[in-house]
Amino acid sequence: MAADDDRATQEAGLSPSVTFARTWLDRRSWVDVARGAVTGADRVAEALIDGLAWDGDGGRVFRYDHWVDVPRLGSGYPLDRPPHPVLHEVHRALQHRYGVRFAAPSVAWYRDERDSVAFHRDRDMQWLDDTRIALLVVGARRPFLVRPRAHRHAHELPDHGATVDLAPGDGDLLVMGGGCQAGWEHSVPKLTHRVGPRLSVQWRWTSRTGRQERGGSYSKPLHFSRP
Repeated sequence: MAADDDRATQEAGLSPSVTFARTWLDRRSWVDVARGAVTGADRVAEALIDGLAWDGDGGRVFRYDHWVDVPRLGSGYPLDRPPHPVLHEVHRALQHRYGVRFAAPSVAWYRDERDSVAFHRDRDMQWLDDTRIALLVVGARRPFLVRPRAHRHAHELPDHGATVDLAPGDGDLLVMGGGCQAGWEHSVPKLTHRVGPRLSVQWRWTSRTGRQERGGSYSKPLHFSRP
């Protein structure tokens, strides 16, 4: 119990010994993971929950013929006004490591095991052939599944065809790079057991090279096309 109390009161900071491990998904797509990159991650979670304006009910999107609820909350903040100072440190460290300039982040809050996001690509970026998407994940550790986009019968397979579970949480950094958004999909699935809040701060960059993505994104209305 004493160790848990010490952890809960630990001030957040960027670990001085961050180590990234790279997983190659294919010859041009990869994911880097740094476990425990931010210490005192519970403090960051508290600052995000208390310091941001969250969309009220997760929002809704139109999928083909009906509206569906988005089972998570979303927010964001300007680069010069992070809700916790360590977020500025993380942003600066990521830009230095990857040599790119990330835009202002978005933030997702999965309140419990019922919140989730389906398999998708970040199509809002439009140019997906060479991207960097960095996530700082604080709070509960839960599955983060990655699968090839081209799998035709993924819904019939265990974990819907996922081949990698990165399972970030508790201050881990995760960076998807190269052609990851062009050829791969990712999701945070619902769970059947109780789990606490999970939040992810997401920084994005695209080289704006290659083929431009056409059509709506996951968050935009989606309809059947007419012949």
